[in-house]
Amino acid sequence: MTIEVDRVLGRTGVRITPLTLGTMNFGRWQEEGESLRIISSALDLGVSAIDTADVYAQGVSEEIVGKALTGRRDDVFLATKFHGQIGTDPRHAGNSRRWITRAVEDSLRRLRTDYIDLYQAHRPDPDTSLLEMLQSLNDLIRQGKIRYYGTSAFPAHLQVEAHWLAEKYGLVAPHTEQLPYSLLVRGVEREVFPVARKYGVGVLSYGPLAAGWLSGNYRLGAQQPESARAELIPGRFDVSAERNQRKLVAADALAQLAEDNGLTLVDLSIGFALNHPAISSVIIGPRTQEHLEAYVKAAAVQLSDQILDRIDEIVDPGTQFSERDTGRDTPSLTPAELRRDHR
Repeated sequence: MTIEVDRVLGRTGVRITPLTLGTMNFGRWQEEGESLRIISSALDLGVSAIDTADVYAQGVSEEIVGKALTGRRDDVFLATKFHGQIGTDPRHAGNSRRWITRAVEDSLRRLRTDYIDLYQAHRPDPDTSLLEMLQSLNDLIRQGKIRYYGTSAFPAHLQVEAHWLAEKYGLVAPHTEQLPYSLLVRGVEREVFPVARKYGVGVLSYGPLAAGWLSGNYRLGAQQPESARAELIPGRFDVSAERNQRKLVAADALAQLAEDNGLTLVDLSIGFALNHPAISSVIIGPRTQEHLEAYVKAAAVQLSDQILDRIDEIVDPGTQFSERDTGRDTPSLTPAELRRDHR
C-alpha cells in the first residue's frame, strides 16, 4: 500500500501527503543506518513531506535527512525548525534576527540543499519581538532561502497577533502551525484550530499516538510499558499518578472502541487526527518498518459518524488532560511570579 498526495497545505496551494515523516528520533534513539532505511522506505511508500529541526540530536537529524535526500531532494517537501539552543552557548538559540540568519545557513548546510520548503519557529520566544521574527523570515523568503514559514506550539493569541502584524506592515503571514493533536490531546480544538482555519493556516499535527499512550499498551490492569520517553519524563507516563488516571481510563476505552470496530488503536488514532478539517498532514515518527507500514495503512481509514460520536463521549472535544501535553511551557503560567500579585 502506498500513500497519495491528496492534501493542500493551508493557503499555500502546495499539495502534500496526509502523512509527514517526523525525524526527532533520528540520531538520538535511532542510529544512522536505520534512520536512512526508514526515510528511503517512507519515500518509496509515497510519503513526500519530511519534518526535522536543528535541535534534534543537535543537528545530527538534519545531517541524516540531508544524506538520505541526495538525488531525491526535488521530490520532497522539506521542513525544519529553529529556536532550540545549539551547543552550550545560550546566544545560539531563540527567534531573533541574529540567530535566525545564522541558524538557516547551518540548516541549509546540514540538509545539503540551497532552499528549505518550510522554515518553522519551534517555539515562541518571549524575549524577542514577534515583528522582528516575522520580518526576518520574510527576508529569507525574498532571498530564496526558504519558500514558506510557520510556527510551532504558538497559542492562538500569538497567531492572531502575527497575522495582524503581517497585515499592518505588509508582510507575508505565517503559512503553517505545528502542534500536538490526538484522541487524548484535544485542547487545540477550542481556539487554535478556529484561528488556523480563519487565516488559512495549514496545520501539521504531531503526536497522533500521544507519546505512546495510544500505542495499545496502556490498558487498565496492565503493567506500565517501558519506553525511552517514560524514562526521560517519568511523571508524564506514571499510570499510578492521580493526574494520569483519567488519561489511562480514556486510553483503555479508546482501545476497546477500536477492537469493537475491527480496527487497531493506531488506525483509530491516525484516522481521527486526519479527520479534522483543520489538519493538513499528520507527522509520524516510526521506529521500525513495521510501524511505518502500519501508519501508511491507517492513513486510508475512514471513521464513521458513530465512531466519531463515541470518541467524543470518551474524551470531550477540547479536552486537555495536562498542560504539558500542549508541547510547550505556557509563558503566562511560568514562572510562578507571573501569576501572583505581590503588592
